[in-house]
Amino acid sequence: MTKNKVQFPKEMSLEEFMSKYGQKDQCRQALFKLKWPQGFICPKCGNKSFCELKSRRIYQCNQCRSQTTLTSGTIFHSSNVSLRKWFLSVYLIRQSNNGISSAKLSRELEVSQNTARSMKYKLMKAMINGDNEGFLEMDYI
Repeated sequence: MTKNKVQFPKEMSLEEFMSKYGQKDQCRQALFKLKWPQGFICPKCGNKSFCELKSRRIYQCNQCRSQTTLTSGTIFHSSNVSLRKWFLSVYLIRQSNNGISSAKLSRELEVSQNTARSMKYKLMKAMINGDNEGFLEMDYI
């Protein structure tokens, strides 16, 4: 029987994690590679040619002109929490052997306890249901 990568994550030190995902651009690049492993593909027409509207952080298809964001269709969509904090929350949840309370997660991420509870719920649901598998099974996160 194979081990579920979500339940048995590969160990990574906090220092390693921060060097890979400590900056928002590193998190954006990692999420881009996970969302579109073969490169950008327009969700509307399937075209691979795009441009990035940097002022609004939107990707626009060069063929049909439809626009999409990096977080659309993910658990991060419509969140006011930075990707860096989301990635860190995944790290903290997966590192804790006996689980992590939303109060501790709140302190570690410097967000409200309600925000931490909501993030934890979304992440745990995604891990259990296998949603966003690419995100949850990348090198460590």
